Amino acid sequence: MRLGTVALTGAAGNIGTVARKALRDEAERLILLDRVPLRPEAANEEARTVDLRDAAAVEAALAGADQVVHLGGVPDEAPLPELLDVNVLGTHNVLEAARRTGIDRVVLASSNRVTGFHPVGHHTDPEDPVRPDGLYGVSKAAIEALGRLYADKFGLSVICLRIGSFEPAPTEPRHLATWLSPRDAIGFVRAALTAPPTVRFATAYAVSANTRRFWQVPDPAVLDYAPVDDAELHAPAIPGADHPADPTAPQAGPYALPEFTLRHLAP
Repeated sequence: MRLGTVALTGAAGNIGTVARKALRDEAERLILLDRVPLRPEAANEEARTVDLRDAAAVEAALAGADQVVHLGGVPDEAPLPELLDVNVLGTHNVLEAARRTGIDRVVLASSNRVTGFHPVGHHTDPEDPVRPDGLYGVSKAAIEALGRLYADKFGLSVICLRIGSFEPAPTEPRHLATWLSPRDAIGFVRAALTAPPTVRFATAYAVSANTRRFWQVPDPAVLDYAPVDDAELHAPAIPGADHPADPTAPQAGPYALPEFTLRHLAP
């Protein structure tokens, strides 16, 4: 399916770089947005430098887009004011620009860290209550709530992808459950962009087909992509992979430790 004009925020980031290479072969036009300058690498690319906190700049940068893949933001634990300023306010600016300019679909990059305190032994579904493992997870729960609001109140089509551990290959025991390969990441993004217009709002875990995963893969009726990579193939090279996981431990692993957040709180 040929895509129309797709805007990609956070285009210079890890996932954005991979998504850019894939989507420029499928989109009629690809608008690249980031706070760092980018150069077009194909005839159908346009690069725009923008700060997501600037509502007017975001709206101007998204002009002419049919769909948005919103990957931009602070990617990990940080002080709450910074997360609210960039992740939450930035996402609001993207959604508001979409509403004002008539964009059909917004794909929001959420995170598995929204539910990090569910135990490893629990097979977590997007309908389960949020249990953020830190301030970053709180910010992602907030952007999901914003997406739901804009879908319910203004009729935008919003799909939130709870992204797993995006790595070229799994490197630690937790990744055996949480890994998201580059190939599967693109598969999920593509499926979110091409989901039927009747999908008004959805939240889905973007995770590879890991034998040990503890998240529910999406219903094909909502997001028609079946992941193909399995972290288990890499297990022999990962120290500690043969140790059984504690089913009562948080899915977030070390991200759930108090120390992970305490260093971002005022003394």
